[in-house]
Amino acid sequence: MNQQVEIRNNSPSKDADGFLVSSDTVLATIRAYRENQHGNEKWANMATFSSATALFRFRMIPNLKVTTEMILVCNDERFQILSVEDVRNRGMYLEVLTEKIEGSKK
Repeated sequence: MNQQVEIRNNSPSKDADGFLVSSDTVLATIRAYRENQHGNEKWANMATFSSATALFRFRMIPNLKVTTEMILVCNDERFQILSVEDVRNRGMYLEVLTEKIEGSKK
């Protein structure tokens, strides 16, 4: 586990003036293995997720269901979750494919 990652939920809320703003809620801070996309056979076989730019692997978190509506933040980079998979269906580790969010949105 080589990276510190925050799992966040982005939810809209209203500010004091009544305008709709989006705010992040940190659900968990964890250590995770991060693998960026590169041209090996494993990434070539994931053609259905051609927009994926990084893969994260981390331990399952009790009482937290990681979904595609959440985002990951790692080293001040934001990643939209594309898929979540239980590794070997053992309930121990999750493998999450993500796409880096580009732009001014922080």
